[in-house]
Amino acid sequence: VQLQASGGGLVQPGGSLRLSCAASGLSFGRYSTGWFRQAPGKQRELVNSITRGGSTYYPNSLEGRFTISRDNAKNTVYLQMNSLKPEDTAVYYCAADGSDYIPPNYDMEYWGKGTQVTVSS
Repeated sequence: VQLQASGGGLVQPGGSLRLSCAASGLSFGRYSTGWFRQAPGKQRELVNSITRGGSTYYPNSLEGRFTISRDNAKNTVYLQMNSLKPEDTAVYYCAADGSDYIPPNYDMEYWGKGTQVTVSS
């Protein structure tokens, strides 16, 4: 199983990016998938998730700026990030788990390598 995240880069404050997570060896429609991020010196945090049943979740702190979506035909999960702020700078990871929901301790079965997002003017 491989998860490949892409789409990161440098963007100005207020800008947008769309991250993609492509999978090989598993079908996203059968897995709960999350986007996580980790900034230097900080703990990894969940920024958005979609269960295998299609329910989505994001923390209130993100104010709805990020949206997760899934394309089962392309076996890809996306993270649309809008109104980006410097504090969104981090390495972003996608991860998948065969449970109905994201495990509370984020102990996901599969993790992809991260993609760097830098928000700076």
